[in-house]
Amino acid sequence: MDRVTTKGTSHAERVFRVQRAFISLGGGEHRLADIARAADLDDSTVSRILTSGTYDNTFVRAGRGRYQLGSSAADLGFHALTADNLSGDETQETLQALRRQTERSLVFLYGKAPLRIAGRQCLDMAVGDSDLAELGMTPRDVLTVTRSLRTGASGRTILAYLSEEIQQRVADSPVPAEAGPGVYRDAESLLASLGDIRDQGYALGYQECMTGWNSVAAPVMWDDTIMGAVLMLQPKDTMPKAPQSYIDATLTAAARLSRLGNLRPTAQ
Repeated sequence: MDRVTTKGTSHAERVFRVQRAFISLGGGEHRLADIARAADLDDSTVSRILTSGTYDNTFVRAGRGRYQLGSSAADLGFHALTADNLSGDETQETLQALRRQTERSLVFLYGKAPLRIAGRQCLDMAVGDSDLAELGMTPRDVLTVTRSLRTGASGRTILAYLSEEIQQRVADSPVPAEAGPGVYRDAESLLASLGDIRDQGYALGYQECMTGWNSVAAPVMWDDTIMGAVLMLQPKDTMPKAPQSYIDATLTAAARLSRLGNLRPTAQ
């Protein structure tokens, strides 16, 4: 009989819990029942997540009722070899604290995408029971799609600390079709915004990635190297302009994640 749990009611959070279950179980293949137990979710929910994940190779069916992580998960693992402190309980606590301090906004942690120098990928989030469909994206988009640095406060924040060559390449690239009405459409204004981000230490986005949503983003830096960005989203009707308290809270979260990285163990 399937077990029932009330934890993790957001679909995106359930997907993350299944991914984390493989970490607690160790490498190799595992039975669906064991994965469900480790994720503290019912078998049918985990079965749907695993089946969906096989289409983009996040998970691989290793035999009847047995699964293992696939190459898409390996991409994240590759990134984690150099960014292992951008995961875990303390990171999630930081994102949840930011969500509370900004009236239960939607909070994401983006990192530089593995194997793609000019992209970003979601590493973690704090969205509560929110359905990401309201953002115009599916959980698969958030978890597996590498997104351009051409749009969005988090994308521009990461781009601001990359080389001028990369900045120019991204600025000259087409604006993604799914961008919101506030996107920087010409290269000159986009590049000028990067200087402002470096000067003030954060970015503001006004319906930049998605219609109807405004945002604040701040950089996560390790040893003066950009590793990612913390992003908080609020509906534009709720947050027509980001209050200073929201900006300060986002900066505090990014600074805490930066400290985690700077305290990471070094090779002996």
